[in-house]
Parts: sequence; C-alpha cells; structure tokens
Amino acid sequence: MAISIKRIATAATALALALGLAAPLQAAEKKDFKIAWTIYAGWMPWPYAQQAGIVKKWADKYGISIELVQVNDYVESINQYTAGKFDGVTVTNMDTLTIPSAGGVDTTALIIGDYSNGNDGLVLKKGKSVKDIKGQKVNLVELSVSHYLLARALDSVKLAEKDIKVVNTSDADIVAAAASADVTAIVTWNPQLAEVAKGPGRILAFDSSKIPGEIMDLTVVNTDTLKDNPALGKALAGAWFETLALMKADDAAGKAARTEMAKLSGTDLAGYDAQLKTTFMYWDAKASLAFARSPEIVKAMDLVRTFSFDHGLLGEGAKTKDAVGIAFPGGKTLGNPKNVKMRFDDTYLQQAADGKL
Repeated sequence: MAISIKRIATAATALALALGLAAPLQAAEKKDFKIAWTIYAGWMPWPYAQQAGIVKKWADKYGISIELVQVNDYVESINQYTAGKFDGVTVTNMDTLTIPSAGGVDTTALIIGDYSNGNDGLVLKKGKSVKDIKGQKVNLVELSVSHYLLARALDSVKLAEKDIKVVNTSDADIVAAAASADVTAIVTWNPQLAEVAKGPGRILAFDSSKIPGEIMDLTVVNTDTLKDNPALGKALAGAWFETLALMKADDAAGKAARTEMAKLSGTDLAGYDAQLKTTFMYWDAKASLAFARSPEIVKAMDLVRTFSFDHGLLGEGAKTKDAVGIAFPGGKTLGNPKNVKMRFDDTYLQQAADGKL
C-alpha cells in the first residue's frame, strides 16, 4: 500500500512563514494555473481527473489551463504553495491554518473534499481504553494531526498531555517503531494505521470517527488569485464533482476510475476502497455546501485553532488564538476580523450544487 506523506505541520515552518519568508503569488488576471497534490485517498480524484481529461475539459470551458503537479513531500507542497510557486494545494484544515494562513498568505478553502472518519487512530499495545494511556510514551508525528487526535482522545477521558510523553516518530518509521517492545502507544494515519493495528493484542482505542468533521481534507487556492480569476474556481469545482460522480458509481466505469486512482496512489482497488471506507467523502456539491455552512465547521476550526495556538503553531507573534482570522459562509468569523487569512468560500460549491458552472 502507498505510504501517505500527509498531515505534518511544524512550528518551525509556521514561524518562518510568520516572519515573512513566504513570497505569495502576485494576484492578477491570468490563464495558466498550477495546483500541487500529494498522495492520499481523498485527493486521488485530482490526478485521475487530469489523466482522464476531465480537468482539461473544464479548463477549456473557461479559457484557461490547469496543471495538477504531484509533489512527493506533503510539507514541501504546502511550503511551495505558500512561497507562491503554486496557485493551490491539497492540504488539511489544520495545516492550512498553521502554514500559509499563519504565514500571512490569504488562502481560500475552495473544496471541502472529505474528513477523516477512521483514517487516523490511537493504537494501544498496553491497555484496552484511552484511560490506560496515562503514564505511557506515545509515538507519533509531533505537531501533526496525529498530535491533534491524541489531544482530543486525552480530552475525552479528562487527561492532558502532561499525563503522557510524546515521542516524535516520522510517518516513514512508525510501523517499524510499533513492532518494538518498548513502544506501547502509537498514533498514526492510514495506510500505516491499518498495519500498526494488525499486531496481536493491539487495540484501536480511539479514532477520528469519534471527532467527525475535525480533520478535513481540502483543496485550497490563493484568495487574491481566485478573486481575480473566478474561472479557476469554476473549473476546479466542475472537474472535482464530475470526477466524484464518476468514481462513486457502482458500475464498470466507477470501478475503472477507482482502479486507476488506486494505481496512481501505489495500491490496488481493494486497498483503495478500504481507505475510502474510513474517509467521509462529500460525494456531491450539495453535501459539501451543507457542511461548509454548518455550525459544526466553526466548532471544528475553533478546536483546531486552540490546539494550534497552544502548541505554538500560529507563530511567535501570536499572542492569542484569535491572531489569525478564519471566515465562514454567512459572515461568521473566528479570530481577528481584520486579519482574516483563511476562508471557507461557498460561492463555487453553490454554483456546482445549482448546476450553474
């Protein structure tokens, strides 16, 4: 199965960007756009859509060109977007907030593609419930969504991070680490999670299905670029939802599309379908739109920004969790309304839902 190199934010990266090392794209009307992506179940529609000509079809409709570019390192893809080398990127909600937005790059979540619904989890080799984690060392990618999941798991049983010890372990090493007798608690994401949970006596004590909607997978674009080039938003939304309708279909065409997505991610159809089962996909624009407008998305982002501030991910200059403003449909804002740098925009979701793209 393919190793997913996603969901890793570092305080150092966020701080460097907050200090002004990012060089965002100069917004203007343009015709050629580049979107960066990395391998993950919920993002595989993009490379398939490009390969199948769906992206070109929609780009041609609006007289533009869109290139989907694979970047092998997830963090690097976000850094390159933040530095202005890409017009958009596939990224989680937490990493959007803590890297480009905290770094001063106004970023719009154009498409809310899915949320983790069991793709992230806490596995115990010693104990049977989250309460048993007290006093243990926990291996995970520090300051990633795994760290966030751990914090939420601890909170669910009224424990805190002071009650455990975090051991920073790279996602590439997490499966091997889990095999060590000294490692008793592991937090990771699929496909590594499936491998870690397989061992004898191992218990999946907590997973992201317990915190629905909090770990989102997005396609984001530079806000100023989108403002000056609405054709980009229309084309991306059109291509995305056409591809999802195709892959969801329980017919030969749908199976063929998912099979190709599986190959592009380095697995087979069974492996890819297994990952989709723990990924809550917003299969159509109406579903994504409803979530974008719901109170739940505001609650989720409040939890995420609180964690991010508490762990220094909003930058050295952030004095409170309100430092970075987050805007939602309907005029709702979290944080500083004069410093909105992350936006959930329902404009193109609405157009897609209404069939007006």
